[in-house]
Amino acid sequence: MARNNAFRWGLIAAASALLVACGGDSTVGSGTLRLALTDAPACGFEQVNITVERVRVHRSDSAGEMDAGWHEIRLNPARRIDLLGLTNGVLEELGTTPLPAGHYTQLRLVLRPNSGGAPANSVVPVGGVEQPLDTPSGVQSGIKLIHPFTVQPDQLVDLVLDFDACRSIVARGNGTYGLKPVIAVLPRTVAEIVGHVDPTLTGVVVSAQRNGTVVRATTPDSTGAFRLAFLDPAASPSYDVAITATGRATAVVAAVPVAPRSSTRISSSTAPITLPPSATRTASGTVTPAAALPSVRALQAVGSLPKVEVAHVNANMTGGYTLTLPTAAPLLATYATPLPLAFAPQAASAAKYTLEASAAGYLTQSAPIDLTSADATRDFTLPPAP
Repeated sequence: MARNNAFRWGLIAAASALLVACGGDSTVGSGTLRLALTDAPACGFEQVNITVERVRVHRSDSAGEMDAGWHEIRLNPARRIDLLGLTNGVLEELGTTPLPAGHYTQLRLVLRPNSGGAPANSVVPVGGVEQPLDTPSGVQSGIKLIHPFTVQPDQLVDLVLDFDACRSIVARGNGTYGLKPVIAVLPRTVAEIVGHVDPTLTGVVVSAQRNGTVVRATTPDSTGAFRLAFLDPAASPSYDVAITATGRATAVVAAVPVAPRSSTRISSSTAPITLPPSATRTASGTVTPAAALPSVRALQAVGSLPKVEVAHVNANMTGGYTLTLPTAAPLLATYATPLPLAFAPQAASAAKYTLEASAAGYLTQSAPIDLTSADATRDFTLPPAP
């Protein structure tokens, strides 16, 4: 009997070693993945439509389309979604799927390609008519998103796909539009920053930023109310909030704290944030190589903050870009209670920006500009990343 037991335990040990060697996961049981879609504001469009067929999930970040081990949420029928209806914290639920407990690293958002008839993916420019949105060939296998997450037995993993329509649309300059997907994967964390801006302002964008990088952005509703939802306190305990509007100075609220299951208010409907009028000038130029689909953003030092993103644009298919920027001094307030916040103009930063050009696979380039007395022209050549 002892001999048989020894043989049996030897088989178990060998099987366990083989499982580890093959990359298996010893965690037992299963959990659930829930996914939803949201959007940041889009620039110059009345609609940005995509048609979602399914979302796929895999343990390996290098798994190919035909590899084994994929799990998926399938939308049947495929769902056509106007991303611009998903601002200010609105979600489009994509569904749930059970997953074996363990660690996952890759998601793929699969869109239906355009074919004959009405386009599955399209845009409607402001004041224009619907135009097809050309999707890259990789969309047929899914837009690849690398986001590690762990599924625990009998637990729910709740994720939001933040599809940034503004940064994802490339105007080709010949009346056509292409998709350059920019999608962040966020935890559906109930941590948010809310407030009100003057409802008479036009072209308002409110963004939560960290070190000059936009983490979440939205547009206010008709009453001026805005909601920067799905912020992650684990990633940062505080964010800088920038408010921009057409023909207005920029306002920034520094160090706005966030915490799990809480909402931080920075202004109210009775005392909304307003922005003084400002003259504007343009920064324009060309970024090469244009085939890399580069983008350009305008950064500004605002008081104690070394950089705040004020504007962003994708270059067109020939590499051309134009940014319209305020020349008035930006306003700065540091978060404090009780409200209202006290904003002070930062005169030293008026009309002064840094342009930053970037593209996937290339080294980012930057250059300072001063719009005090004239428009600025800056061209960039991006060297390949080593």
